[in-house]
Amino acid sequence: MASNDDVVTVTQAVPAGGEICYQREGETFSLAAATDVPLYHKAALRDLAEGSSVIKYGEHIGHATRPIGRGEHVHTQNLSSTL
Repeated sequence: MASNDDVVTVTQAVPAGGEICYQREGETFSLAAATDVPLYHKAALRDLAEGSSVIKYGEHIGHATRPIGRGEHVHTQNLSSTL
């Protein structure tokens, strides 16, 4: 993960309220899933405003089409891809 990433990809399905653990720059972090996050999908690491750029692995992958809360599933329902 890059230090400026806005999302993390989960390696197992996480139900709403479940814990998402990830590592960045040698440190381990966790956050609660605000919604169900399916296997290999993205969750927001921080609140994202509508229209804001979304960064994954240090690269711009799209724009938020509505406000996205921390821990929320990020996919086509709230992200306009530029890939």
